[in-house]
Amino acid sequence: MTQRLHLVFCGELKEPRTTQFENVDEIDIFRILLNYKAAFDARKLAAQGSADSAHTHYFIAHLHRLRDEELAASPTKELA
Repeated sequence: MTQRLHLVFCGELKEPRTTQFENVDEIDIFRILLNYKAAFDARKLAAQGSADSAHTHYFIAHLHRLRDEELAASPTKELA
């Protein structure tokens, strides 16, 4: 069974309506979780702690999409 890993991370954005980070070196890797619901719940809980900052935003990255073991060669592998 393929694991569907999701990465929850956050950072300060230059503008609240964009996805461009103020300082990439200060991106916080929050947690890696096994399914989207767990990642969504963790993101929601973590974001409540930064509700006063409109520039701080939590994101969910679908790590399982970077490499699909079901395919003979994924795009990630071809770039290597």
